[in-house]
Amino acid sequence: MRFIDTSGIGGPEVMKLAEGPAPTPGQDEVLIEVAWAGVNRPDVAQRAGGYPPPPGASPILGLEVAGRVVKAAGPWREGDEVCALVSGGGYAEFCAAPAAQCLPVPKGMGLKEAAALPETFFTVWTNVFERGRLQKGETLLVHGGTSGIGTTAIQLAHAFGARVFTTAGSDEKCAFCRKIGADEAINYRTQDFVEEVRRLTDKRGVELILDMVGGPYLERNIRCLAVEGRLVQIAFLQGSKAAIDFTPMMTKRLTLTGSTLRPRTVEQKAAIARSLKQHVWPLLEAGTVRPIIHKTFPLAEAAEAHRLMESSQHIGKILLQVR
Repeated sequence: MRFIDTSGIGGPEVMKLAEGPAPTPGQDEVLIEVAWAGVNRPDVAQRAGGYPPPPGASPILGLEVAGRVVKAAGPWREGDEVCALVSGGGYAEFCAAPAAQCLPVPKGMGLKEAAALPETFFTVWTNVFERGRLQKGETLLVHGGTSGIGTTAIQLAHAFGARVFTTAGSDEKCAFCRKIGADEAINYRTQDFVEEVRRLTDKRGVELILDMVGGPYLERNIRCLAVEGRLVQIAFLQGSKAAIDFTPMMTKRLTLTGSTLRPRTVEQKAAIARSLKQHVWPLLEAGTVRPIIHKTFPLAEAAEAHRLMESSQHIGKILLQVR
C-alpha cells in the first residue's frame, strides 16, 4: 500500500509518500480500504515530536478515516462503508480499526464528508456533553471557533439548545461562526473576550468553556466562568503551564477538568461511538449538523495539508484524498 512516512521528527518536509505492507487487523478489528483521511492538530504534534502514539498503535499519522471494509469483524461486513476513529495509521491506503470504533456513513453523506466526523465529533461529544455536562439553556464558550473542533462544538451545542459564544481570529471567521449557530462571536485580536463575556452575560459568566489554547487563557477562562461553571481543557496550543489564583475556583465552586481521547481504551471509545450513533447521527442525517470541510489534498501532498493546518488560515476540516 501507499502511505505517508515520517522520516524522523521535524517540519512538514519530513513527510514522504512511501510503499509498504498493508496492516494485519487484530482480533475484533476491521481492515478498511481508505478513501479519505482527516488531518488534525494531533497529527502535526506527532510529526513534530510532541505527541507520540500510544503503545501498540500504528506509527503512521492519521486518527480518522472513511472507506470500505475489506476484512470484516463485529457487526461489519465486507463492502460496508464506514468512518472510524483510530489511534494511528490513517494516512494510508489501508487502515486497521477496532470494529467498535467504526460508525456507518450517515445517510445522505459520502465518504468524503464522513472522514471529517470521527476525531472532532468523538472529542466534542465526550468533552462538552459528557465531561462538561452541557445542558439546554446553558451558555458555552468555545475557543477557536473555526477549527474542526470549534465548528463541531458550535453546531452541536446550538442543536441541543445551548447559547453559544465563540472566539476567532478575524471578523470573517467570526461571521462564519455566527452563520453556523454561534449566538456571539468575539474577535480575540481586537476584543478582550473576558470583558465581552461579562458584558454579554450581565457579569454572570458562562456555564461551560471548551478550550484548546491553555497557557495565559487559563486565568482568563476562570474569570469568565459563572458560579458552578466548568472548564474543559483538551489541548495546550499556548503551553500547559500557567500561574493562577485558585480563590475563584473555591468561591465560585468551579470545576476544572480535561481529557485526551487517543489513549482511551477501545471499550471507552466504543461507548462514545454508541452515544454518537444514538444522539448525533440523526442530526447529521437530517442535515441539522454537518461537517465543515475547508480544503482537500491528495495523499501525496500531506505536507501541504500540514502547512495549512499550522497556518491556522482554515475554517473547518482539512482532508486527504487517499483513493
